[in-house]
Amino acid sequence: MAFNGMTVASFESRMATEITRLIERYGGRPLVAPVLREVPLEDNTVVQEFGVRLMAGRIDMLILLTGVGTTALCDILKAHYPWPSISAVLAQIALIARGPKPVAALKAVGLQATLTVPEPNTWVDLISTLDEHRLVKGLRVAVQEYGVSNPDLLRALEQRGAEVFSMPIYKWALPDNLAPIRQALDSMIAGEVAVTLITNAVQIDHVMRVLELDGKVEPFRSAVTKMVVASIGPTASERLRHHGWPVDFEPSHSKMGVLVKEMSERALSVLDCK
Repeated sequence: MAFNGMTVASFESRMATEITRLIERYGGRPLVAPVLREVPLEDNTVVQEFGVRLMAGRIDMLILLTGVGTTALCDILKAHYPWPSISAVLAQIALIARGPKPVAALKAVGLQATLTVPEPNTWVDLISTLDEHRLVKGLRVAVQEYGVSNPDLLRALEQRGAEVFSMPIYKWALPDNLAPIRQALDSMIAGEVAVTLITNAVQIDHVMRVLELDGKVEPFRSAVTKMVVASIGPTASERLRHHGWPVDFEPSHSKMGVLVKEMSERALSVLDCK
């Protein structure tokens, strides 16, 4: 059982083309409106400060939350120090990767993660992994952040006695042109969308921001209860519930292809229960 012609909305940005093709492959009519624009931080003084601390031996652990952020961090460091020197120092500290993407980014520059956080790769899983394998009390811990900061993660590290140094590598902004997002949201409010696929927790924050700008929060909340909301995993689900959205489905693995395939197989039965 596939989507069978249902309109399926997504706010995916970086892989908008891929998710469009996946929705079509499984019989859906894609309505894809990217809601995130990735903006490199113009002022990298925080990362430069990290470089100073790192080269002076004042960092004991580096937590890497994203592959893109890991690569960007290495590129920024390369602009200020010889890579062999950076690599040698990074190899001497604990490198904690939140899932396979930071692992791959490290491998690309000849480094290996000390610990890899298992699926579903939430901040809770990260803390649990550290509690089990590497206590942080008394350690100087740098955290490569992404999009928006995760105060719960930083607070949990501090509560365990770590000295925390957070580094935002890039941030998310709304797209310059909001018309496609507004059109998609209007279609959802009008009841023209059967399924919404959420592939990133920050997407929800940005959707809510546009709805607040347009004064359409309440009609949207009413409409979203009548459609199927599929979340890629626990981190996105937590954010959905924070904003009062339903979470009707999570895939067996937090991967976009699995999300679309499994949702297509169950969309009709879930929709019948709404």
